[in-house]
Amino acid sequence: MDNCPHVLMNNISTGTPLNATPTGIMSFDKYPICTDLSQLDADIAIVGAPCDLSIQGRTGARFGPRGIRFGSIWNRPSDAGRYDPVKDEYYLARDKWRIVDCGDADLIPGDLEATFRNIEHAVREITRRGAMPVILGGDHSITIPVARGLDEVGTFHVLHFDSHLDWTDNVGGQLYSNGSPCRFMSRLPYVGKMAHLGINGIGSSGRSDFYDARDNGDVILTPKDIRSLGVDGVMEKLPKGERYFVTFDIDVFNFMQAPGTGSPMLGGMFYEEITELLEAVANLGSIVAFDLVEVSPLYDNPNQQTSILAATIIKDFLGYITKRRERLGER
Repeated sequence: MDNCPHVLMNNISTGTPLNATPTGIMSFDKYPICTDLSQLDADIAIVGAPCDLSIQGRTGARFGPRGIRFGSIWNRPSDAGRYDPVKDEYYLARDKWRIVDCGDADLIPGDLEATFRNIEHAVREITRRGAMPVILGGDHSITIPVARGLDEVGTFHVLHFDSHLDWTDNVGGQLYSNGSPCRFMSRLPYVGKMAHLGINGIGSSGRSDFYDARDNGDVILTPKDIRSLGVDGVMEKLPKGERYFVTFDIDVFNFMQAPGTGSPMLGGMFYEEITELLEAVANLGSIVAFDLVEVSPLYDNPNQQTSILAATIIKDFLGYITKRRERLGER
C-alpha cells in the first residue's frame, strides 16, 4: 500500500507535520492513498465513481467524489478517532482501522459501459482483497456496476435510502439510467430482498414501477411511515440476513439540508433521523458495501453544505459499522 505523505515537509518548529486542514493531498478525510489495488491492504477502501453519463435531469454528479472529499477534511479527528460526546464513544480510531482512499474509477467520456466496467472492476478487486468498498458517486446509475462487482461476496439484501424508488424500466430504450438501479438489482441472482427508505419524490418511477417493486417483495417506506413507526418499527420491517448492501442517494434529505443534488426534494428526511436509522442498520448484519450518490457540487450553496453533509454521513456510518465489529471482537 502506498502511504503517500499528505505534507511534503515536517514542521520546522516541532519536527513533525501538523497536517492541518488547508494542507496536503485531498484524500477522503486525509486517509492514506493506495492507487494500486493489487497492493491494497485495508479494512475499508474508498473509491470514487465520477460518472453522470446516464442522468435524466441536471448533470454535475461526476464532480461528487471531489466535492465529498473536500467536505470530508473539515473537523478532521485526532488519531484516537471521532469523539461523540453524547455517546461518550470514540469512532474510527486510526490505530484500529485501516481505511484508505483508492482514487477514482476512470471515466470514459461518452462510453457508459466502459465507465461501468471500470467501476465494477474496482469494486470486485477491493472485495477480493478483503476490504469493504465505499463508493462516492456519481449519479445513481453507478450502483449498477457496484452491484455487479459484488458478485463474489455472497447473497445480500439491499437497503436503499432515496426520495425516488429507482425502479424505472428504461428511458428511451436505455436500461441503465440513474432511475433504474433497483430494478436492475432485482434481477441479480445474489440479491435477496430490498427495502426503500424515505420514498416521497414524484419523478423517476410511475405506478407500474411501484406495483412491480411490491410484487418483488420490496418494503417501501415514506418519511411519514418512518416517523410513525420509529427506528425499532422500521428495523422490524427490514429483511433479515447476514449481509447488506446500502445504497444512499443524498436527495433522501429535505432540500433545505441537501440543495447540491440533481433532483432536490422537499418533504425528505433530516440528519438526526438518518443517523439513527444508519446506526440501527449497521447492527443488522455485515455491511458488504456502501455507496453514496447524486452529490452535485455545482448546485450546492457557497458553504458546500451538501458535500459536508455527505462526507459526514459516510463517516458516521463507517463509525457505526466499525463499532459493531469492535464489539464482535473483529478488531
